[in-house]
Amino acid sequence: MSTEIQRSRPPLALVALLISAFAIGTTEFVIMGILPEVAADLQVTLSAAGLLVTGYALGVAIGGPVITAFTGRLPRKSLLFGLMLIFVAGNLMAAVAPNYAVLMIARVLASFAHGTFFGVGSIVATRLIPREKQASAIAMMFAGLTLANILGVPFGTFVGQMWGWRSTFWIVTALGIISLVGIGGLVPRIAQEAVAGFRQEMRVLRSKQVGLALLMTVLGFGGVFTAFTYIAPILTDITGFGAGAVTPILLVFGIGMTIGNTVGGKLADWRLMPSLAGMLVLLTAVLALFTLTISYKIATVVTVFVWGFASFAIVPAFQMRVLQKAKGSPNIASALNISSFNLANAGGAYLGGWIIDNGPGLHALPWVAAIVTAAGLLVALVSWSLDRQDAELCSQAGRAARHTHNKEMEKK
Repeated sequence: MSTEIQRSRPPLALVALLISAFAIGTTEFVIMGILPEVAADLQVTLSAAGLLVTGYALGVAIGGPVITAFTGRLPRKSLLFGLMLIFVAGNLMAAVAPNYAVLMIARVLASFAHGTFFGVGSIVATRLIPREKQASAIAMMFAGLTLANILGVPFGTFVGQMWGWRSTFWIVTALGIISLVGIGGLVPRIAQEAVAGFRQEMRVLRSKQVGLALLMTVLGFGGVFTAFTYIAPILTDITGFGAGAVTPILLVFGIGMTIGNTVGGKLADWRLMPSLAGMLVLLTAVLALFTLTISYKIATVVTVFVWGFASFAIVPAFQMRVLQKAKGSPNIASALNISSFNLANAGGAYLGGWIIDNGPGLHALPWVAAIVTAAGLLVALVSWSLDRQDAELCSQAGRAARHTHNKEMEKK
């Protein structure tokens, strides 16, 4: 296949990446809906079954950057294909797992594909279309995650409850195979740019701006999961909804996520840092507002929709910011940002649980979440101010160079 990207190919290639993201997102989150079935069948406690979620998140956070660092010289298309092979193998192992230990190994194996795939996939997506639309390309790939929450997780949960949890993993395995076909047939071979070695890739960790970008991801997105992890008890115990209303309300959240992801990508293409700061302000505000609307059913549903919108409007911008600042080491930096999202999930869930058990309780989660996201906003503003300082220094250097040049010309 030619290394040149034909105009008709990029949309199809992005669809292939979207399908892969959909499959990965489904296997990440669907386990939460079938935990009781897994626990009962494998004869383990519900809390032990819950560790399958933790094991996957840790596999993403640790495995992603490590695998990315050691696969930097592989062609991007071949690497994406190989990662989906790992994904298929992990989910196939989960479908036939005879016991809890094998299922845990299978979950961790499947997670190894996650971080590197989204990291490398983000870079591939930006290479498929013009520079001015790169954030939108990232948003289209990440739309697979939002669609997984709207379609994949509810359907996978339903199948698992009706025909057993193993059937869910068989379906995810089939999705992985479809992804393999899509990557093999639709993603073009992209000319490899100068490849950084392992040491050079790891030097990205010394960059202040990359560190700030990763920190704003952890804090900005951590606020989302500080409250969202416990959305079901919030809706039933505080707002007063019945248990049957939780799924439709989560669907409203997912619709908001999907719209926000698309809008956020376009805004990031327009002006990255102003848009990112504005979206973090919106997310902080809606989390703080939830403290007031939490007791009113209609107001809660509206808040949940805007919450979903704001929470994923920041995702393309976060990923684009890291790629923008990781000059010479985009692969490891992109994977580290995916790890940061997973650390945000785990850290937010832990903080929310601590607030419930040791702090002011379930009612306090929205304003605590708002504080965490506000901290991410503060980091973003610091990073943005450094951009302006650098721009001013470059401008001063340019003026000084022109002044020196003019003086030399006058002497002549």
